Amino acid sequence: MAFDPIIKPEDVRASASLTKEIRAKFTWDDARAMLDGLPGGKLNIAHEALDRHVAAGQGDAPAMTWLGKDGTRRDLSYGDLTGQTARFANVLRAHGLAVGDRLFGLMGREVDLYVAALGTLKAELTFSPLFSAFGPDPIRTRMEIGGANALITTASIYTRKIAAWRHELPSLKLVLIVGDAAPEGCVALGPAMAAASDMFAPVPMDPEDAALIHFTSGTTGRPKGAVHVHGAVAYHVMTGRYALEMRAGTRYWCTADPGWVTGTSYGIIAPLANRVHMLVDEAEFDLDRWYGTLQAERIEVWYTAPTAIRMMMRAGEYAAAPYDVSSLRFLASVGEPLNPEAVVWGNRVFGRPFHDNWWRTETGGIVIANTQGMDIKPGSMGKPLPGQVAGIVERGDAGLRELGQGQVGELALRPGWPSMMRAYLHEEARYAKCFVDGWYLTGDLAMRDADGYFWFVGRADDLIKTSGHLIGPFEVESALIEHEAVAEAGVIGLPDETAGEVVRAYVSLNPGFEPSDDLEKSIRGLARKRLGAAVAPREVLFRKTLPKTRSGKIMRRLLKARALGLPEGDISTLESDES
Repeated sequence: MAFDPIIKPEDVRASASLTKEIRAKFTWDDARAMLDGLPGGKLNIAHEALDRHVAAGQGDAPAMTWLGKDGTRRDLSYGDLTGQTARFANVLRAHGLAVGDRLFGLMGREVDLYVAALGTLKAELTFSPLFSAFGPDPIRTRMEIGGANALITTASIYTRKIAAWRHELPSLKLVLIVGDAAPEGCVALGPAMAAASDMFAPVPMDPEDAALIHFTSGTTGRPKGAVHVHGAVAYHVMTGRYALEMRAGTRYWCTADPGWVTGTSYGIIAPLANRVHMLVDEAEFDLDRWYGTLQAERIEVWYTAPTAIRMMMRAGEYAAAPYDVSSLRFLASVGEPLNPEAVVWGNRVFGRPFHDNWWRTETGGIVIANTQGMDIKPGSMGKPLPGQVAGIVERGDAGLRELGQGQVGELALRPGWPSMMRAYLHEEARYAKCFVDGWYLTGDLAMRDADGYFWFVGRADDLIKTSGHLIGPFEVESALIEHEAVAEAGVIGLPDETAGEVVRAYVSLNPGFEPSDDLEKSIRGLARKRLGAAVAPREVLFRKTLPKTRSGKIMRRLLKARALGLPEGDISTLESDES
């Protein structure tokens, strides 16, 4: 499964900031020591992200540069954000909201969303972000499950997606509308903020008090609301430093939307807790805009998604040539496993590889990573971060059995890290089933090699069994992407009377290539050469785009459901689709 060549630290001028000594001696107390905390063992995420820096005399330090779709630019210091979040907390208090209430955020990457997230936490409420692209039904479902007490959104979104059913949600006490005017029954945020005081001390919270609710979709049924606590900030600050090389003043760009857990954990909390200078771009992906932003803003650490990387690859190396991106010192990827070719491409184009990492909504933060100073094995997730114990297990009649190197099984973690989810809302039994014999079971299949690197194989329900072989779709997809014509690939197994299952691949093509029988044979031929006849796809189908979630994951189970005429399940997080 390894992909040559291994990229060594000396090849990219990397320093070993996460040393073997740190790994060996690390305890969760070391992570908590990166925080200031509040008296009596209390803490508050907003205090760690903002107020403590102002108290330390860093109020003038740059915190956020916001780029609007229309070319507008706003630069905010730590002092600015501290004052704005205090005003927001006071607005919530003025409308009778208090500890335990839940505020949902439903808007694009605007400054007000970031202020609302931290102001909500400052005032001892729980914050839950939603994608602004959700339709009315997914929004309503999540707000009903979460018992939403307040909402911040825009007038347009409210009118189109909320107004028709707003009064059917009795828990919803307050709707804040960004700007200076609001529809009837809502409150305009602009005047309310202007009238509020810019002083509000973050409320001391117990580390186990709820802070965030992130919704994640299952293959069937209603979405799950994963609850995270204020104590998670210790994990965010630690992983920001060791997995993403954040330092005070680092110019950092996380391209994720806060509607996705990455956009909150590593687009708000971790960077601000580490006092970086973070960039927020309101606009969606645009090749020249992104390259131009990397150059103009002198970005040092860049955290993005495999989908975006593959789109850049699709445009060709020449697209990067006009831009000076020499400021970049660390590149990382998240959302789904990064294909080996993309890692190598990054090293060739940027002079540095993309460092893949693995985690889930439920883990709250990065668990396994390729960190600075490690040899990079393209295609590998890397190694567990300090404090994390990961294993490969299989289920049996007598419980779980841990597997050895090279064996494929379910990726499992020892519970207890600070950002681990504490519950699924209203689903105690579903939550309890995640924990067996002292392990948290992730549902992902993986293997561990002789050097301790972990390799993603697929979701447990994605594994393909054909003629006695167990096939992980990611391995097949990575081989397909090596073909010059292939931009993206999704692989599924379909029932077969003889083999049990056969492999089918769906691919989208790079510019300059058109579907044809000859091209299909060429792609299958490369796969057979790389993987062998037993593993290579029997057929390759062409699609303009593949169905993906907003976090960039190709929805294999949706491809399979459509191929077999089965129910599609929850597709509320679908961003792109076949056409």
